[in-house]
Amino acid sequence: QVQLVESGGGLVQAGDSLTLSCTASGGTFGTYTVAWFRQAPGKERTFVASIMWNGSKTLYTDSVKGRFTISRNNAEKTVSLAMNSLKPEDTALYYCGAERFSVPSGRERSYTYWGQGTQVTVSS
Repeated sequence: QVQLVESGGGLVQAGDSLTLSCTASGGTFGTYTVAWFRQAPGKERTFVASIMWNGSKTLYTDSVKGRFTISRNNAEKTVSLAMNSLKPEDTALYYCGAERFSVPSGRERSYTYWGQGTQVTVSS
């Protein structure tokens, strides 16, 4: 079983960049596909990006393609989400989720393990 902790959130201005980290403990991190989801106030949690357990495949939601990049370092048990050209509509609580030996998916139910989230606020 893996435990996940998100970090790196903060308050930035539109157009700025921010990198989020999802750090794991327990389990064999290199066997887990990891995804980032986000939840804006009053809205459902939605998919952002996912990276396969071996790093061979990534998946992004359309609204972040070309602006966000997901990557992983299995030796450091970390998945990062580099966010560039941030917009006010990117404001949300960002969560990472993990599932063992799965392919990247945009469905929340595809991931069993979740962190507590890190807040990203983008001012206009």
